[in-house]
Amino acid sequence: MSSTFGEIFRIHTFGESHGGGVGVVIDGCPARVPVSVEDIQTQLDRRRPGQSEIVTPRKEADAAEVLSGIHDGRTLGSPIAILVRNKDHRPGAYDEMAVKYRPSHADFTYDAKYGIRAASGGGRSSARETIGRVAAAAVARKVLDARHPGVEILAWVASIQHLKAEVDPATVTSADIESNIVRTGDPDAVGPIIEHIKKIRGEGNSVGGVIECVIRNCPPGLGEPIFDKLEAGLARAMMSIPATKGFEIGSGFGGTLLTGHEHNDAFRMVDGRVRTATNRSGGVQGGISNGEPISFRVAFKPTATIMKSQETVTSGGENTELQGKGRHDACVLPRAVPIVEAMATLVVTDHLLRQQRNL
Repeated sequence: MSSTFGEIFRIHTFGESHGGGVGVVIDGCPARVPVSVEDIQTQLDRRRPGQSEIVTPRKEADAAEVLSGIHDGRTLGSPIAILVRNKDHRPGAYDEMAVKYRPSHADFTYDAKYGIRAASGGGRSSARETIGRVAAAAVARKVLDARHPGVEILAWVASIQHLKAEVDPATVTSADIESNIVRTGDPDAVGPIIEHIKKIRGEGNSVGGVIECVIRNCPPGLGEPIFDKLEAGLARAMMSIPATKGFEIGSGFGGTLLTGHEHNDAFRMVDGRVRTATNRSGGVQGGISNGEPISFRVAFKPTATIMKSQETVTSGGENTELQGKGRHDACVLPRAVPIVEAMATLVVTDHLLRQQRNL
């Protein structure tokens, strides 16, 4: 089972949702980079369950334990191992699901591929696996700060089902996003979105939406031509996040409605730098960053586990019905924001180290 991501800054996540713990091993991190446990914990706290009234009530401190690779607040250059122990796991809530496939989950496909699965909480297919990614990205963030200060990576909830937030990617701040439990930069959208999620959860149902992300002050030259294009790396990273169903960068699918003359980003010199008059390319051309803000959007489906009865089949091939149990998000997007940021950080850090290796 593939659990490794990155070429130079490589991560390998491990653990199941209801096992003893989850975590990550980071290889290829440069030595002498300042990193504290607090740096890691701050990011884990942003994605942990039970943090607000609109997310899953599972109570986990998600406390990071650094087992190796960091000494006296600095990286050693050796593999960094980070562990988060599972405390509030309740495998008994999944007894029925051990023999009944949950609709739109990975139960059937894991059985089809491996002939075995960890039924409790979804095992490796659970979003709890992303703890390792977020922890690794906290370390990657410190590498970025050391190697290319000023890079900003911000994500926010752009829409929940039919409700859209109005956010300016050029001016939105981390403080704007973190000021509300929805994690959107539009204060006018917060109330309606919260009420909508509560309503849907009360009906035993779920909703999805779109997360938008911007990478500011990214240096030009990152990305490899052909198969390792920067946007290809971002697309792979985003589509590896549980519940994702779509990715678009720059003008995305909307660009298909324009002519080439309308869509092209004209070049111009500004303060001695090559800039573009528009940014429909989304900061990437020919698979390589051009120095403009990199903007992309990620679509998340409605949470698969719902508290309504649904048709399904058993592992023995019998038709049956299943109603969801346990503790689940009616909408994953507020907790997915730091995961989107984390995966973008891992991609940019890896490509930065690859570019510096080539110089």
